Amino acid sequence: MASAIQHGFKHQQDNDMTLFSKTLDKFSDILKIIGGVAITAMMALTVFDVVGRFFKHPIFGSIEIIGFLAAITVAAALPYTHKMDGHVGVELLVRLLPRKIQIGIKIITQTLTLFLFTLISWQMFLYAKELDKTGEVSMNLGFPLHYLVYLIACGLVVFSVTIIETIIENLMKLRGNK
Repeated sequence: MASAIQHGFKHQQDNDMTLFSKTLDKFSDILKIIGGVAITAMMALTVFDVVGRFFKHPIFGSIEIIGFLAAITVAAALPYTHKMDGHVGVELLVRLLPRKIQIGIKIITQTLTLFLFTLISWQMFLYAKELDKTGEVSMNLGFPLHYLVYLIACGLVVFSVTIIETIIENLMKLRGNK
């Protein structure tokens, strides 16, 4: 009886994790598309600006826009890059350790990373709120900066939740469930 209840509970947990993971993947995919569009726009704008400068007609505010697009690209790419384990890591010594210790080290570093990016996300939301309240705009184009900061903060929140997902996955590996 107790085994059947545990099995049912584990099955429900697996379904919840699958739903959580799929939802998170959707947000990550949306951000990935936003990042791809931003980097493509950044490249196109750079080309048009260089050609325009050649003909003595540069694009006004192009440097500002490219800076905005670069920030969007980085914030939007973080969750997907983390999911694909695409960040640079130095694992020369860690690879020599037993598998459980490697997973333990991953959990510790991911927890520290989670703490850092949760703190950064929170501060970005506070900063965006302050920019909105003060009416801060970009120097040349007069673009309200709080929109950009809110977008970056949202990307960082999705990144933080992606880190939580990998911590849970690694804890399950450590317990031997995966």
